Amino acid sequence: MISQRDIVLLSFPFSDLKQSKVRPVIVLSNDRYNSKTEDIIVVPLTSNITKAHHDILITNKHLERGNLIADSRVKIDRIFSVHKDLIKMNIGKIDKATHLEIKRILLGLLK
Repeated sequence: MISQRDIVLLSFPFSDLKQSKVRPVIVLSNDRYNSKTEDIIVVPLTSNITKAHHDILITNKHLERGNLIADSRVKIDRIFSVHKDLIKMNIGKIDKATHLEIKRILLGLLK
């Protein structure tokens, strides 16, 4: 089962829909939602760590389990839902403090 705060790898299609690439995302949707629907709500990670608006840096010290290949930024303003069938693998889990910071920033965007 996929849980809130998990970091999973998703297969993202290119715009031509003929090829895809695998990218990491953080699961934001809660476990109740995740168990009852075919989709999950996520925010993407990028290894481009140049500071942008509405993002935060995460490193391996922000994980409860797993490892990131590189320090990454959470692109909080790029929230989306995706079908669970696109998940390739679970690679880690962010800690509770990082999850709360993501939620704080996201809620700030909605005020």
